[in-house]
Amino acid sequence: MMGRLLEMDSLQVWYGDLQALYGVTLQLDEGRVLALIGANGAGKSTLLSAVCGLLEGEERTRGAIRLAGAEVLGRPAEALAHEGVALVPEGRMLFPSLSVEENLRMGMLTRRAGHWTLARVYELFPVLQEFRERPATSLSGGQQQMVSIGRALLSNPRLLLCDEISLGLAPVIVRQIYQSLEQVRAQGMSIVLVEQDVQRACQAADHVCCLLKGRVTLQGAADAFDHAQIAQAYFGH
Repeated sequence: MMGRLLEMDSLQVWYGDLQALYGVTLQLDEGRVLALIGANGAGKSTLLSAVCGLLEGEERTRGAIRLAGAEVLGRPAEALAHEGVALVPEGRMLFPSLSVEENLRMGMLTRRAGHWTLARVYELFPVLQEFRERPATSLSGGQQQMVSIGRALLSNPRLLLCDEISLGLAPVIVRQIYQSLEQVRAQGMSIVLVEQDVQRACQAADHVCCLLKGRVTLQGAADAFDHAQIAQAYFGH
């Protein structure tokens, strides 16, 4: 029986006097995928930052975020990484001075035990083994995205947060990336997908949550809403 992994209860976040999130409540069970959609500025990245401990000192928060029942809001990113939260950041954020394999091994610093090993990441993304000694930032955009995903997997997280993983990539590469996520999910990992491609995100997810200007405008099973309902929630009209 699957348990509740992530719970967010009435989360509010401010950047100075500017409020970014207004009472966001959502849940995610173990082994499930949540598509978090919304236009630029909707609050998606702020929500991910709150979950993985990347909010800076300038923010104020209210509400609660629980991971497997334990309160984690306000805990630092390093502590949350050790608890099993991993982020695939927008823009990939690879270390340009390190090789592909050295970038991948950065994910192993948490020393969490689990399914994902370097050999299994190379099995998932064979091209990375071929290019393992090259500088990571010399690879194509799609290959760099594979490095970023592989690095996150090597921390053996319980919760994988993916921020705009298809942004700027060719359609054939996006299909490969999403096929790899199906294999990741098969190992029982919970995933939050922040994605501009709403149709693809909903196809890959069990549940969908739409944000508009920091507020939840739609939430439920990913196949429960038609295009018109999602468009209204996304654009607010």
